[in-house]
Amino acid sequence: MKTILLLTCSNLFMTFAWYGQLRLKFFAGRPLWAVILLSWGIALLEYCFMVPANRAGADRGWSGYQLKLAQEVITLGVFVVFAWLVLGEKLRWNYAVSFAFVLLAVWFATAFRPGAGI
Repeated sequence: MKTILLLTCSNLFMTFAWYGQLRLKFFAGRPLWAVILLSWGIALLEYCFMVPANRAGADRGWSGYQLKLAQEVITLGVFVVFAWLVLGEKLRWNYAVSFAFVLLAVWFATAFRPGAGI
């Protein structure tokens, strides 16, 4: 649970760093170099959560693949909420289907145990 919470916090900061500048007034009217530096500052906070999340997950026996897959699923969830609340974008059916395929890929990647004959 600690890994999931840290990954979620990490993704909140990264989503704001990458996409916040598209709509947030805080970034409005600033030159590109300033927006990049502000985004880097926000991304630094992302690393402060991501590194401990990966370490905590690895300490609990998660593989690198499992950590990455968990991070991707959390990223999609965080982004859907961010796009709706901050960017004012609706989740269209084709995006929902695309995300469902990503979730199916995560299931497929994690459903089979090593040595199970597959």
